[in-house]
Amino acid sequence: MRVGMTVLPEYSGESARKIWASVEEYGFDHGWTFDHLGWDGLLDGPWYGTMPTLTLAALVTSRLEIGTLVASPNFRHPVTFSRDLIGLDEISEGRLTLGVGAGATSGYDVDVFGAGAPKSRVRRFGEFVELLDRLLREDHVSFQGDYYSAVDARTVPGCRQRPRLPFIVAANGPGAASVAAQYGQGWVTIGGMAERLDEWWGLVSEASDRMTAALATHGREADPEFRRMLQTDAAPVLSIQSADCFDDFLGRADELGFTDVVAPWPRAQGPFSAPRSVVDRIAADVLPRWRTPGND
Repeated sequence: MRVGMTVLPEYSGESARKIWASVEEYGFDHGWTFDHLGWDGLLDGPWYGTMPTLTLAALVTSRLEIGTLVASPNFRHPVTFSRDLIGLDEISEGRLTLGVGAGATSGYDVDVFGAGAPKSRVRRFGEFVELLDRLLREDHVSFQGDYYSAVDARTVPGCRQRPRLPFIVAANGPGAASVAAQYGQGWVTIGGMAERLDEWWGLVSEASDRMTAALATHGREADPEFRRMLQTDAAPVLSIQSADCFDDFLGRADELGFTDVVAPWPRAQGPFSAPRSVVDRIAADVLPRWRTPGND
């Protein structure tokens, strides 16, 4: 089992450097940040750009896999985004992974542009990932779709990771699961919204079954390298409220076939608030029991 933390892009200067360095020093396998222009509920506080945040993370770590959870088409275009990704893959010396999803239909990222949601999120998402996949693999890319186009887009030097950096595709429904099966090196889910923890685990299990079906449809059901990632942010119980609770989350995820689990970095107040001492306990008592061979 590989275990990671999501650090919101709200920390500046020395605070951000210390947190990202700590994620690696604690022994986590990966560190992620949200890709939003602002997050509902935290709009009045500091919020920094995703790619500069991950650049800082890359510069203060040496082993940690870093990435977005998740980027989306809501405010990104594949041509411009590909340049940022290629640059960050080089800066991180090949430690960048792209978490990518279809994007929400409401919320600040949608409302700020005043244009509303697209007619088909899934079709737009499919185009976004298809074009981004080509841009990160090829040079001189031309593309014409319903939502995106490119004319002889140049992408030299390409990704440091070959043939391109990995995609972890967010999916709960069958349409996005199909995109994950076609283009992803892995899949991530938040399960869904539920009032009780047992209901949430039921949603996680159903999403996992849909992903399994999509992989079978695309002939990838036996792919041993395909990652299954559970992001615990949406669970009705905070996964990091205690070390024992987090250990239970890892056990349940393992039973459902997940290879990776991502939890929120504890905040001082508001969403994901928990004492930092919980992370101390997780690092000392929980992570060693779940260490994936080769990730030491």
